[in-house]
Amino acid sequence: MLVESTAAGLHCAPGGFYIDPWEPVDRAVVTHAHGDHLRSGSSAYLCAEPGRGLVVHRLGSGPVVESLDYGESQDIGGVRVSFHPAGHMLGSAQVRVEHRGEVWVVSGDYKRAPDATCVPFEPVPCHTFVTEATFALPLFRWDSVETTVREICEWWDEMRAAGRPAVLFCYALGKAQRVLAELVRCADRRVFVHGALVELTDVYRAAGVRLVPTVRATERARGKSFGGELIVAPLSARGSTWMRRFGDHSSAFASGWMRIRGARRRRAYDRGFALSDHADWDALLATVAETGAGRVFVTHGYSHQLAQYLGTRGIEAHVWRTAYEGEADGSQEGGSHDRQEGINHEAHEGHEEKTREPS
Repeated sequence: MLVESTAAGLHCAPGGFYIDPWEPVDRAVVTHAHGDHLRSGSSAYLCAEPGRGLVVHRLGSGPVVESLDYGESQDIGGVRVSFHPAGHMLGSAQVRVEHRGEVWVVSGDYKRAPDATCVPFEPVPCHTFVTEATFALPLFRWDSVETTVREICEWWDEMRAAGRPAVLFCYALGKAQRVLAELVRCADRRVFVHGALVELTDVYRAAGVRLVPTVRATERARGKSFGGELIVAPLSARGSTWMRRFGDHSSAFASGWMRIRGARRRRAYDRGFALSDHADWDALLATVAETGAGRVFVTHGYSHQLAQYLGTRGIEAHVWRTAYEGEADGSQEGGSHDRQEGINHEAHEGHEEKTREPS
């Protein structure tokens, strides 16, 4: 096969590269900068140009990071490789691989809903399609983005009226910036953020993405009330000492998992907003159909369910086991997307806070 699942990741043997490898390799072609798809340790990386800033930010200055504009192709060992918008987050891409007339597309993570922080998804015709299945069940059908954002703003307004802080948990990279961009629809006031979001949010602003004004939460004078303010934080901050500054607050979680009845209560959030950066059931099926692929490989999520359903529609479908995580359900402290960022920044902010305390 043109692409195979190996112990190190998805390997294109003719081109001598890996797509989103989870072990260090000589050459990695990456779909986006989330930690489960972008692992450190490889010698060289190739990504879509709009996501290069995030890739460099997460990898540091060590490895070589090259990039291609969407639609631009490069020959790697006789294989034509190009990136095409995935609509998942800033710089996310599907990887198109062509060799001797055979075309594969590895989607990485993707969504079909509009998102002000990234280029919309574009279906890419292919013979074989590799798709995620994070939310591949019929119960996962998203409301319009406008509806969900309005619900977030109404919750914030309720907390302002009650004089309570509103703490919204979401991934530090991607989801947080999408929330900050969507809030432009209904608010022009500042939002407080956890330190893990600051540098990542700066990368989005540098890329020209419009966000509401943000202030690092630790910059607020010690002891001053956060009543009525909105605070956006990663899952890794939940239950940490960083949260003490907000006192009696209302908590919420922005994730597709909030579509499940009872999920919010089981995870002890006051509110849940079904805002996802992954395709829902209908979008997954529509995407597979639009690619025209006769063969589909399904990765992370409800992969067996999606593969089985596609089989009933006459499509050859197989499941590949990978190290990708999709979207954490909020029942534990973060996923690889933001866990380490949250830990590092909370430790830093905790140190800053101690230095301000009077002796």
